[in-house]
Amino acid sequence: MLISQNWITGLVRSGGTADWSVTSEELDAGFVRVGFETEGYEKIEETTGDLVFGRVLHIEELTDFKKPIRYCQVDVGQANGTGEPQGIICGARNFKEGDLVVVALPGAELPGGFKISARETYDHISAGMICSAAELGLTDKQNAGIITLSDDYGKPGEDARAALQLDDTVFDVNITPDRGYALSARGLAREITSAFNLPFADPAEDPAVAGFDVSGVPAPTDKLIDIAIDDDTKTIRFGLRKVEGIDPHVESPFWLQRELMLSGQRPVNAATDVTNYVMLLLGQPMHAFDANKIVGNLHIRNAQAGEKFETLDHVTRELVDSDVLICDDNGIQSMAGVMGGTTSEISDETTDVYFEAATWDPLTVARTSRRHKLSSEASRRFERGVDPAIVEVALDMACALLVDIAGGTVSAARTLIGDVPAHDPIELRVSHPAELIGVDYSRETIVKRLTEVGATVDDLGELLSVTAPTWRTDFSMPEDLIEEIMRLEGLDNIPLELPTPRGGRGLSPEQRRRRAVTHALAYSGYVEILPTPFIANDTFDKWGLERDDPRRNAVKVLNPLDSDYSILGTTLLPSMLEAVGRNVARGRHDVTLYGVQQVCFKRADVSPMPSVESRPADETVAELIDSLPHQPLHAVTVGVGNKVFDGPWGEGRAYGWADAIDSAQVVARAAGVELELESAVMLPWHPGRCAALKVNGEVVGYAGELHPQVLEALELPERTCAMEVDLSAMPLEERFPAPVLSSFPALHQDIALVVDEDVPAEHVRQAVEEGAGELLETVELFDVFRSENLGENKKSLAFKLLFRAGDRTLTDDEASEARLAAADVAKQRFGAEMRA
Repeated sequence: MLISQNWITGLVRSGGTADWSVTSEELDAGFVRVGFETEGYEKIEETTGDLVFGRVLHIEELTDFKKPIRYCQVDVGQANGTGEPQGIICGARNFKEGDLVVVALPGAELPGGFKISARETYDHISAGMICSAAELGLTDKQNAGIITLSDDYGKPGEDARAALQLDDTVFDVNITPDRGYALSARGLAREITSAFNLPFADPAEDPAVAGFDVSGVPAPTDKLIDIAIDDDTKTIRFGLRKVEGIDPHVESPFWLQRELMLSGQRPVNAATDVTNYVMLLLGQPMHAFDANKIVGNLHIRNAQAGEKFETLDHVTRELVDSDVLICDDNGIQSMAGVMGGTTSEISDETTDVYFEAATWDPLTVARTSRRHKLSSEASRRFERGVDPAIVEVALDMACALLVDIAGGTVSAARTLIGDVPAHDPIELRVSHPAELIGVDYSRETIVKRLTEVGATVDDLGELLSVTAPTWRTDFSMPEDLIEEIMRLEGLDNIPLELPTPRGGRGLSPEQRRRRAVTHALAYSGYVEILPTPFIANDTFDKWGLERDDPRRNAVKVLNPLDSDYSILGTTLLPSMLEAVGRNVARGRHDVTLYGVQQVCFKRADVSPMPSVESRPADETVAELIDSLPHQPLHAVTVGVGNKVFDGPWGEGRAYGWADAIDSAQVVARAAGVELELESAVMLPWHPGRCAALKVNGEVVGYAGELHPQVLEALELPERTCAMEVDLSAMPLEERFPAPVLSSFPALHQDIALVVDEDVPAEHVRQAVEEGAGELLETVELFDVFRSENLGENKKSLAFKLLFRAGDRTLTDDEASEARLAAADVAKQRFGAEMRA
């Protein structure tokens, strides 16, 4: 909220401290001390040189130019050194002969570095400038007219700065959503008095402290008009008063316009300015209707779907059935709590005014404001909560102020519907704040601080019965009260005591495995990205998955950030492939990426919604847990382009399906498991270049080259390869003892076995491993050879065998015997023949 320091200072002084004053820095610190951050503060830029009052003596209309212009003779007293009238050119039209204005004489410099000098323009010498509020730095709205003042501001020639209060600072106070009362000078002044331990005089209880004389407002003796309120509108209170016979052409006084402008408001007309000023002062939004345009009685109802209404911003809006409206016999006159309509707005002919002040349901106003993308000063306050007890006060103050400005009389009739909601007392143990915060707050401090925020405190001994003020709807339990005590006493007065950490066991086994996998992939040359959990709605259709494919069992988000990406992925591949596509589109054609992230499988269509009044039963908690999506941890790699680049060492090598399988082996080694490979058919992989990744006979993932049709649909390069493995499906074994290393040398022997083409190499490797016995340390496939000499549909698989004994040096005969035993097992199972 924007507010001037002088306004805050004046309200604080009205509490009995007439000489109180602080610097802008001290006031900013005071806001922070009671929990209100500011977005900053800015001093009104200084005007140097002669800035004086002037009386317009004569206006000559110059009609020989493209736009109307005026040559004015202005009395500036002795400020010009001669006492003669000052000739000034001015294009504004909102002043007349006899008006008191503000004049910047030659030599003055206005905000923005605008220097005033005597110069010839429109065939006349203009010796100065008649100033507007924008030119004096009071507003950034350039359409503001010339400032006209009443005679009690000063005499021609006198310096104008002090009377105009140009030595002022504007604060931008950040109001949190739970403190709607602070969107007012009343609320902020209350906070500042607490920050500086000063007494507070509430203008809602005594309007005189804010300069209002409401003695002339008659006490209501009758109903003004009938008002029907439908229950489904959730209207809390509604009040209406009338001022008759005002002068529609009278402008608001400068002091009022000044506060509006410094608070970011644009002066419009007297009636509208009064409603805005009362809103800024008390926090009670109001609306002014032209009473002569209201026909019959008022009806507050919900809109009918499809109704249309033109708001004051001249936009016609289509309404829904939850929008609350104020209607008369002619139709809609206002969108309650948000903005009025054009049919009954105040105009230059308005002589009779209805002032409306109400308390609307915060949630209803918030939804209407967001639905129509129409955030107003009124809606900002209503959706945060407005004090329902000040409806009558706001109406009386508005009526008194309008009569003081524009004349007229206040009708003795008033319509007021609804009672102020009562707050139930909250019981607070005197010792509770100290127990919760760790600071010893005395009984006197607790009572004092709660009284400062407007609460009523009844002392019941060890218990205090606290009734929240009408403007604090956020008080519902003792902890809310303790928060206020702590805030006003100063958060910086709470001692910092760091808890002593207890010794822990470090990372969990799952965390250690995840870290090992990510490090291993990074060390293998892959670059990590964070896959987004959302995938495109048509992903699985582009892949060509069957309708019953488990990966289609995905959770759909009801309110996604992007309607085209509303599915939580059951696989990480879509996000990874999109990342590859972005890199390739930007000219980076050699990419190897990896990601480790959870995926999401749906387990229930709807989760139960238990009551929040008490802890749910154990059965309900179990049902809730069972309804949550299954979220296993997946690791994925994607590669495209070159794995090895061209260079002096020779030609490069493209990233291929074998590299994708090798990345799976990297993950398996880091996770401490052995992978089994088997040819598989699984979209989106190529049916002839896809390997199923198994652990203990169970499939945990797939690796290989992606299907050409999928790559074409996704506009990705040919031969793109990928691997995805379910880390959560891998057995987790903690191996605390260090491995035993033998001090004896190893023996290396190779074996080449000829088998049928359709025999998987992995099956042969397992047979060799089993047949070689305990002396075999490792076995690795290093070559696959095909030739007509081997026979039709035959291939040769060459394995490297490493033998070692833990208690002796092996002989060649022992290693050869184990090698032959391995060949025998392979022959028995697959008909394998050894190659010479």
